[in-house]
Formats: sequence, C-alpha cells, structure tokens
Amino acid sequence: MKRVIHSGRASLVTLIAALALTACGQEQPQEQQSQQEAPPHPVEVAEIARQDIPLDKSYPSLLRSDSEVTLVARVSGFLEERHFEPGQMVEQGDRLYTIEPDLYQATVNQREADLQSARAELARAQRDAQRFEQLLSQNSVSRQQYDQALAEQRVAQANVAQAEAALTSANLDLGYSNVTAPVSGMISLSQINVGNLVNSGTELATITPLDPLEVRFQLPQRDAFELRRQLGNDGDASQITARLQVPGLDGSEGSELEGRLDFLGSRVDTGTSTVQASATFANPDGAVLPGQFVRVRIEGLKRFDVLAVPEIAVTQGLMGPLVYVLDDENKARERTVQLGEVAGPWQIIRNGLEPGDRVVVGDPAGLEAGVVIDPQSFSGDAADLVEETEQEEAQEEAEAADAMQQADGAQPAAEGEEGAQ
Repeated sequence: MKRVIHSGRASLVTLIAALALTACGQEQPQEQQSQQEAPPHPVEVAEIARQDIPLDKSYPSLLRSDSEVTLVARVSGFLEERHFEPGQMVEQGDRLYTIEPDLYQATVNQREADLQSARAELARAQRDAQRFEQLLSQNSVSRQQYDQALAEQRVAQANVAQAEAALTSANLDLGYSNVTAPVSGMISLSQINVGNLVNSGTELATITPLDPLEVRFQLPQRDAFELRRQLGNDGDASQITARLQVPGLDGSEGSELEGRLDFLGSRVDTGTSTVQASATFANPDGAVLPGQFVRVRIEGLKRFDVLAVPEIAVTQGLMGPLVYVLDDENKARERTVQLGEVAGPWQIIRNGLEPGDRVVVGDPAGLEAGVVIDPQSFSGDAADLVEETEQEEAQEEAEAADAMQQADGAQPAAEGEEGAQ
C-alpha cells in the first residue's frame, strides 16, 4: 500500500474557508476577538501491545513443469510414421512414432530360433549326463567321461540363458521402435520429419504436462525462519496456501491460481541469503504455461510478537517518521520511530514505542504537539481506518476544487460592478 502523506490535509479546510470569503468580498478584521480555548480534538487512539501480524508479500519466480519429458529415440532406423499433430494433448501410453519395427521384429524372430536351438542342445546334454551317471555307477565309463558330460550340460544351460537374454534385448528394441508417451501433456513440434534416419539418442519432441505446475522461488531467510516457526515441529509445508499471480492475466477471470507449498528448504544459500521453496498449482484449463514469469504470494506468513500501528498513523517529521502519543493529560506528543516492514494496512515499528503507549491511530493531519485529544475507541481494523481516511481526503479535495471554481466565477462579476461604479 502506498504510504499516506498527511502534511497537506490541514490546509484544505483553511483553503476552502479563504476562497469562500474571497468570493463574497469579505475581509478579515485585523484585530481578532480574544481566542477561546479550542475543544479537544476527537481522534481514534489505541493502546499498543505486541501482536502477530500477517504479511502480504509476493516473490518472483519462473513457472516450470516438473514432469516435462524430452522424447529420445532409443533405437536406430528410418522414421516411418508420426501418430500425432504438434501442439495436441497426448495421454500417457499413446503411440507417437514408429521407427522401422519390421527390422527389429526380424531380430526377435532370429533370437527366438536361437533360444529354441539352445534349449534343444540343453535337453541332449541333460540326457547324456544322466546316461553317463548310470554307466559310472556300473563302472562302464570313467569318471573323466562323466565330468565331461556334466560340463557340456552346464555349457548348454549357459547358452540357453544367453539366448533368453538376447531375446529379451531384441524384444526391448522392438518395443522401442514404437515410441509412446511416458506422461500426459501437450506435445511440441516434431524435431525429425518422417523418412529421416534417426540414431539412438536423437531428440524427437517434448511433452509438457500443464496440470499441475510447479513454481520454485527464493524466500528471504527471515521469511523462511518465520514460516518454519509457524509450521511448528511437524514442518508440514502443505498447510500453507500459495497463490499464483500471472502478470499477463491480471484482471481477467482465473488470473490467480491457488495451490499449496510443498517444499521449504532446510539451509540458507550463503550467496543470496535465501531459502529455496516450491509450490504446486492445479492448472486444469492450461491457463498458464511453463516458462512464464509469475509472482507467488504465501498466505499465512506472519511476523510474531511485534509492535505495529495502522500505516496511516505514521507521518513525516523533521527528525524522520513519527507518530503521536498521548501523555497523562491526553495531550499529543511527537514520538520519532524506526519503521519496519509494511504488513498490509499495518506498519511494523522496530523502535520508538513501548507496549502500553497510547498512540493516535486516526489521521494525524492537523495535529500538533500539545493539542488536547479526545480519545476515541479504535475498532482494531486498520484496513477500514485507511479506507475511511482516504474517502475523507477525496471528499475534501473535491470540496476544495468546487470552492476554487466558485471563486473564479465570482471574481469577474465583482470587477464588473466596481467598474460600473
């Protein structure tokens, strides 16, 4: 909120009165009657106490899709077909490209035949090993011959395992020849045209999921400390609501997305004195896209146990920012203060006030040190107080403008009458 400057409000009423007297042709007498004691000035007053103040802060960030995938060819061959249109939404498992599957089907057939041959050889070696075992028990063959039969059986078993592995690899390559969508999302332009030769590792296209979207941003270390303090011992960041403000959609319907904080870092970056955080936002209509610059606002972030006054209560003095406090006789006294953060309609005070001080929280325009105050109760709603004061200022400015117009209209008439005389 823009800081309200109160130095000009006191002169508005005087200006209206002076213009009205000029328009009527009246003159102030030089000698005034004896001044009467001015009545106490009614204004809202609050006794200051420490409180928890919610902050209204936002942080710049860049939208990203946490599940974005770049499709890469895992086999070599000619690109035979493309099964999508660029920019369309694809679902997980949809077939996207076909890369010469007949070649890899032939390889699978060959590996299946190799496996059958290896299994047949294994069956023969097992029968020989069993027969030699019986002959060994009858002392019809030597121990060496029996060991040789067992070795051939083990070699045959290894050949079967090798053939099975080769068949599995061939089936994988055959599966890779049909490129499918690993995630659901919007697919980009194709990087390779149909008919071109692709090699393993060639990038084909990119799939960008639009729902949900992730935002990573940096929290100042003090904000991160207060947020972690607020979360307590469990540290469940999902309790904190985050709102996403997209500059290009300001003022339009759905220009703000609501999400949840899902990560709050546990260390401070020594280079930037910030803590990394991330939030996730549902984006079912795809209203915002990854890569956009946005601002993230965290709801529930507070400053704990601080002294604060409505922002409108702070005015500017010769020694810096000041507020008016009341003494025991209800007289206004200037008090120079050191300002902290602005939290919505509240101004946090770092130094200059103590708990129990009675502070003028209404509009201080026209107040001077020593003026007797008629303290009015303060509702505690600083936003209403600021709005009410701004409305009064707008009304007074309008009255001053009307008075100036009336004075400009009356002055030529008065000169014409004087000339006629």
